[in-house]
Amino acid sequence: MRASAFGHTSTHGSGVLRVATYNIHKGVRGLGPRKRLEIHNLGLGIEALDADVVCLQEVRLFHHRDARRFDQTWLGWPEEGQAEFLAPEGYASAYRTNAITRDGEHGNALLSRWPLGEVGHHDVSDHRFEQRGLLHVPVLWQQLRVHVVVAHFGLIHASRVRQVHRLAEYLAAEVPPDEPLLVAGDFNDWGERLDVPMRERCGLQRARAPAGAIDQRLTFPSRVPVFALDRIYLRGLRCLNTMVPRGTAWARMSDHLPLLADLEPI
Repeated sequence: MRASAFGHTSTHGSGVLRVATYNIHKGVRGLGPRKRLEIHNLGLGIEALDADVVCLQEVRLFHHRDARRFDQTWLGWPEEGQAEFLAPEGYASAYRTNAITRDGEHGNALLSRWPLGEVGHHDVSDHRFEQRGLLHVPVLWQQLRVHVVVAHFGLIHASRVRQVHRLAEYLAAEVPPDEPLLVAGDFNDWGERLDVPMRERCGLQRARAPAGAIDQRLTFPSRVPVFALDRIYLRGLRCLNTMVPRGTAWARMSDHLPLLADLEPI
């Protein structure tokens, strides 16, 4: 697939921090004999976003079965982990595992064109059937330390509320209250019920463009998006604009679309 198929997002100024969050569905789509490898197209798409910071969920470090299956395809399964593979030239990457399965594992990742600080990870699993975690990485953006937390919450609302509480405890212990913070990821909040606990427990406001249309936050399912599962929550930062890239190329790569936000310090 050509890079031009993804289009190009609008440019942003030097005083603007562009953040993207994207659930990449482990780099594959489809079931059975129709299962296809999308990790190479995802690399082109992520580069086209031109984001300073890219927060990724459902990222693999390895998966033995899929590696064997796609080893003989034209481009093949990447030799390195997906976070490192997807990082555009000049970007740093960080990855931590959330879930371990029989053939491999997956977790959260962060890609950044700015220097990274110490990488932290915090388990917020609510029960043994869903392994969930937080990836925490400070990013040094234009001499300002911005804390970035990549999250992937559970499928049950009560679990998500408890995960907000654990997130609040982690932030209180690990993030200085006077430093900018963003928490981005797939929150699985189908009923739009997490904004209040995220504000009351964590002091975080959801990133919304001042005059943004609703279709600029809907990300799931990717072919006909009707839910805003992918979000960015902020403290010490202001949202200037949000955008959700659309089109056939984006719809085929993952069941989610990426969400972008242009931010500036308050």
